[in-house]
Amino acid sequence: MAKNKTKTDVPLYNSRIIDNYIKLIKKNYPSVNIAQLLNAANMTPYQVADEGHWFTQQQINLFHEKLSQVTNNENIAREAGRFTASPESLGTIQKYVLGMISHSKAYEFAGKAAEKFTKSTTYESKKIAYNKVEICVTPLEGVQENPFQCENRKGLFEAITMIFTKKLPDIDHPECVFRGGATCRYVVTWEKSFSDIWKRLRNYALLFFAIILAVSIFIDPLFTLSTMLPISVFLLFLLTSISDRTEKLEMLKSLNHLRDLSDQMIENIEINYNNALMTNEIGLAISKYTRKEDILTNIIRISENRLDYDRGIILLASTDKTKLQFKAGFGYSPEQYKMIKNTAFHLNNPESKGIFVVSFREKKPFLINDIDEIEETLSPRSLSFAKLLGSKSFVCCPIICDNESLGVLAVDNLTSKRPLIQSDISLLIGVASILGICIRNAELLEARERQFRSILATLAASIDARDPLTAGHSERVTEFSLGICDELDLDKDYRDMIQVAALLHDYGKIGVPDSLLKKPRKLTPEEFEVIKTHSEKTKSILEQVHFEGIFSQVPDIAGAHHEKIDGSGYPDGLSGDEIPLGAKIIAVADFFEAITAKRHYRNPMPIEKATRLLLEERGLHFEEKIVDAFFRYFNKPTNKAKSPPLASSL
Repeated sequence: MAKNKTKTDVPLYNSRIIDNYIKLIKKNYPSVNIAQLLNAANMTPYQVADEGHWFTQQQINLFHEKLSQVTNNENIAREAGRFTASPESLGTIQKYVLGMISHSKAYEFAGKAAEKFTKSTTYESKKIAYNKVEICVTPLEGVQENPFQCENRKGLFEAITMIFTKKLPDIDHPECVFRGGATCRYVVTWEKSFSDIWKRLRNYALLFFAIILAVSIFIDPLFTLSTMLPISVFLLFLLTSISDRTEKLEMLKSLNHLRDLSDQMIENIEINYNNALMTNEIGLAISKYTRKEDILTNIIRISENRLDYDRGIILLASTDKTKLQFKAGFGYSPEQYKMIKNTAFHLNNPESKGIFVVSFREKKPFLINDIDEIEETLSPRSLSFAKLLGSKSFVCCPIICDNESLGVLAVDNLTSKRPLIQSDISLLIGVASILGICIRNAELLEARERQFRSILATLAASIDARDPLTAGHSERVTEFSLGICDELDLDKDYRDMIQVAALLHDYGKIGVPDSLLKKPRKLTPEEFEVIKTHSEKTKSILEQVHFEGIFSQVPDIAGAHHEKIDGSGYPDGLSGDEIPLGAKIIAVADFFEAITAKRHYRNPMPIEKATRLLLEERGLHFEEKIVDAFFRYFNKPTNKAKSPPLASSL
């Protein structure tokens, strides 16, 4: 009984067979979700990538069943067989080598190669004519293949002949295991070449003239030698010349074919190299930028440099998913940019038939080589828009992440410099998928940043809210501090860190009694010492927060905002360069905001007097360049409306 057991759970098929299918899917069916397809067949991407891995008949059956379903193509196995000998699958170099041997030898080569791809069958090839071979494929005992595998082999046999002639051969299948036969027998016949026909005609002519001359020489030797022999020699020479010339022309054609393959190989190498550079540059953009606008700008720049299209555009769905909005593009004129930005691609209109909207809704790409071909399927508005932009051919791909459409990526050519093909869709889908992940990550980071800053603002407001007179103090100190950062041309990361430190610089006051914070009279020396402890408490509290990267400086900077460059500050009496730059910035902002705001024990100081006081402190308690930067910021026209102008440049 064990001998009759079917081998459905025995590894029989090398992973390279499935890898060939995957390459076909990426090229011709880019919308198919490969991860879901492999999962349905109990396969994983790393198993397919491993050339030493083998799959069972059951896995192959599940894979084909799911693939036929998602592609809606019952002949997908035969298509995959033809694809096996394509440059994308077999490789241009192997195809080049195949092109240098004969048809029959190529089928022998395929048989030997089959042993490295499958353990399910034996393969025998026999030449039965100069343009015909017989191939027998016999399943091993216990193996139960399916009809689609027979069709896959037919596709492979067709592909081998097409390497030589670019024409499909005739395949006769007189015996098949699925029709009760002991083996699958294929008779492959390819078109005869003209040189073979002329050679055969020459050989028949040689035999014919030999017989005629042998007979006639006994009848009339003189006529035979003087007339028939020269005529026969001339005709044989003529047939031989024609045969040789035809053979040379065919050889020249073959050499041109090989040269085309070489050019194709070089072109493929250049395309792959260019795509690799583009992928690398996109990867760098992803790692370098976190803001959505920066990512889109850089990806569209990379696309302009690396993709062979005249124009490109990125449209993203609005927050409420009611329309597509322009975000980035290249190749358009200023007038066209203005028109695109002012055009609403409505997603909430069920009647909308625009390509961008349909691609977004259906999550499928579109390739159009002639806009006139789809004129009847477009709404008058969409057709008018396309013609105003001057589009001739274009590819449109949805930007998808987690099975949700985020937007649309489209490229087009103003003039048909080359026809757009399936590989254009595949390339663009690759870019769009990366773009989708980038956008989603950027949105998540932006949401987390908004949440983080909202929490910080709430924490700062909770301290200020203890006293109506100090409400808004932290926000104003933060505004002044960021203004100083801008004037000092500090980088964005440091500026963001200062924003956090400034918002929380007084958080230690949560440990100071209200009776001191709201005291309507001047504090006693002892009471002031208690107030001064808020700096240490701020640092101590903020050290409990898990700040990372540059934000790890927040506790030290917030806790040192009362230090002075002459060493007379608190809590540690730091001086000069011992004080962090951020603390020096917040110190100036905090000082000016405090003296110009109302407190329980005094009225706000007039701007002119506050200006003079800050100038007196310049170089003594506060660093000169920071005070100067504050004045430059505050004297800007945008700030003059808030308060009278301060000191001019010093």
